[in-house]
Amino acid sequence: MTQPIEDYALIGDLMTSALVGRDGSIDWLCLPRFDSPACFAALLGDQENGHWRIAPTGAADGEPCTRRAYADGSLVLESVWETGGGTVKVTDFMPQRQCAPDVIRIVEGVTGEVTVRSTLRLRFDYGHVVPWVRRSDGDRVAVAGPDSAWFRSEPPVHTWGEANSTRSEFSVGAGQKVAFVLTWHPSHEPRPEPVDPYAALDQSLADWREWSSRCCYEGPYREAVIRSLITLKALTYTPTGGIVAAATTSLPEELGGVRNWDYRYCWLRDSTLTLGSLVATGFLDEARDWRAWLLRAVAGDPADLQIMYGIAGERRIPETDLPWLRGYASSAPVRAGNAAVDQLQLDVYGEVIDSLHLARTAGLAAERHSWKIQLALLDFLEHNWHRPDEGLWEVRGPRRHFVHSKVMAWVAADRAVRTMEHDPSLPGDVTRWRTMRDTVHREVCEQGYDPGRNTFTQYYGSRELDAATLLIPRVGFLPPGDPRVVGTVDAVRAELGRSGLVRRYSIEEGPAVDGLPGTEGAFLACSFWLADALHMTGRDEEAWALFERLLAVRNDVGLLAEEYDPVAGRQLGNFPQAFSHVGLVNTALTLGRGELVD
Repeated sequence: MTQPIEDYALIGDLMTSALVGRDGSIDWLCLPRFDSPACFAALLGDQENGHWRIAPTGAADGEPCTRRAYADGSLVLESVWETGGGTVKVTDFMPQRQCAPDVIRIVEGVTGEVTVRSTLRLRFDYGHVVPWVRRSDGDRVAVAGPDSAWFRSEPPVHTWGEANSTRSEFSVGAGQKVAFVLTWHPSHEPRPEPVDPYAALDQSLADWREWSSRCCYEGPYREAVIRSLITLKALTYTPTGGIVAAATTSLPEELGGVRNWDYRYCWLRDSTLTLGSLVATGFLDEARDWRAWLLRAVAGDPADLQIMYGIAGERRIPETDLPWLRGYASSAPVRAGNAAVDQLQLDVYGEVIDSLHLARTAGLAAERHSWKIQLALLDFLEHNWHRPDEGLWEVRGPRRHFVHSKVMAWVAADRAVRTMEHDPSLPGDVTRWRTMRDTVHREVCEQGYDPGRNTFTQYYGSRELDAATLLIPRVGFLPPGDPRVVGTVDAVRAELGRSGLVRRYSIEEGPAVDGLPGTEGAFLACSFWLADALHMTGRDEEAWALFERLLAVRNDVGLLAEEYDPVAGRQLGNFPQAFSHVGLVNTALTLGRGELVD
């Protein structure tokens, strides 16, 4: 049975993460990194592709727990089951690792007596490889090729092998606890030192609560903002500071469709908005780490700038289909890697330069080589901004002169001018960048604007619209009160709106625009942008109403995917999605300045 995407919760150790369903099954886990092959891949296949369920013995497959929630201020998940015999709680978490990654699940009796079963099916290499499992000093060790995992319980409980799975069954009364620990390590290395699961729980709660207490946001819906910030932190690869776009690959934008992509990498398009949300909420260390990742990733020939990189800045992200996985809700193909890495997207030059400008204005100490990198990027962009590209949305159709790409070229030149006006001692030709800024602005207003409909369009000469044009007032290309801005907001709302939310672009033309069949849901980040644009154009009540509508889309533990189907009431796309949570934080910050809320 396929669980709805919104039925999942996230746990993680700041190097990788897992998805835990409402039924108590971990159906997705990549080890040892976010972008490693999954050892639990039931999310994209079935139970034979790997999962780990802990539930009362009477719970049928797919039957959900009674209730669940994160422990306040943390990424520690608590699921409660109420049965005829009593109540039991399962606490799931991944402690910040000292050496090896651990998944810890603590079963605790609350009332009465409950019999519980654990079913563990390890399947390495994205659910493809069944490991050899043997006993060792009372524990279980699974090995296949480069992967090894140890499985143990404290105290020991009855455990046996059955149908290529490891099963345990036991009873707990009120106050009794049984902890399970799954630890991965390279198979050629010795077993890591076992972690104390109960001490690890205390430390994890303390770590997360100390971190979340640093949030300086005190505006409306603070709890939702903190949950989104915790989610962004959970999607951060601590060794490098890179933030993955999502924890998953190939969750579909259309159920049964082919719009299934791998989002376990770092996108430059997210950089400015992400950095802004971190700086504005007081997380300057994370902002510095993200900027440092960005500078390392983009270093080199500006002509080789990519739209995305691996979590350590890797450039090669080859796309491969995984045919043994049927796909979530039979949405195939399942992909590992992302071929969009080779696309030309000129907007990323503006994103990078805007991010570094934001970091400077926010008071982050400048890196000595940062300005030289920006000058090199500007020099390349000056000679290439006029080219067609694949655009922000990574269309797999023909290249076009996307309006958003041109606007971000303007942003790059504008931020260079501002930087040099603030610090005239910096090397560079400010007159040159002013000329570029004016030229780009004039061309966009002439060729990217439809005066008959009073709206900016998706690309030069098109009738199609693009929700990315909602960012025009946010980046300063035109003031919010400009009639062309107001007209664009109204047109996007009318033509791309879907039950009050917003799609990212018109897809009725099908392959002519993005090269793909099928459709997709409302894009949540774009819907947050609409709320921002409504606020900026003086429609605060409508902006708050939309923001609250978006808050209602979150699942029971406050998480958002990439998209939403308002008709079916289903979240769609990879999950949880950093871009959606960044949108939530930034819109709360934008609207919170006016605080027009009951």
